[in-house]
Amino acid sequence: MSQFKIVAFSGSLRKKSLNTAALHAAAELVPAGVSVEIVEIGDLPLYNEDLRIDGGYPPAPHRLREQVRAADAILISCPEYNYAVTPALKNALDWCSRPPSQPFAYKAVGIIGVAGGAAGTARAQSNLRNILVGLDAYAVNQPQVMIGAGHTKFDADGKFIDQQGRDFIKAHLEALVKLARQLKG
Repeated sequence: MSQFKIVAFSGSLRKKSLNTAALHAAAELVPAGVSVEIVEIGDLPLYNEDLRIDGGYPPAPHRLREQVRAADAILISCPEYNYAVTPALKNALDWCSRPPSQPFAYKAVGIIGVAGGAAGTARAQSNLRNILVGLDAYAVNQPQVMIGAGHTKFDADGKFIDQQGRDFIKAHLEALVKLARQLKG
């Protein structure tokens, strides 16, 4: 049996992003036989249909689409900017939404998020769930992982030190793997 592969990306482009740090924590918490590949979205050009129509997908969007296509499941760390997903995350999803062979279709998607406020990334995650409907993807419903007061949950080296949060991420990953396997039949 081959290794179950989760492709993960963060909606934050900051070098010291807590959302990216949360993906690294997730990579430590996956069930046995599961790997996490954290992929880049910061090199994507702004979505422009003319680029795709005139010459096909540029290299960075093509790479991301193939990474998503090759994954057994997707994990998105979703920051919240102004009550919504970040422009970088929306841009990545827009590049993946176009024909042919939209790679999110029938994929299981896990969503985690870190924010400074008490509500974590609740509004952005709700926004992301709506976008995923348009991509024909299936989001893990429970447990939700919305890490509030993020600045208190990571040490100086960016390691996620909140045990309750780590338990939620682990349970979310288990639910993600289960959903992906159910979707594959």
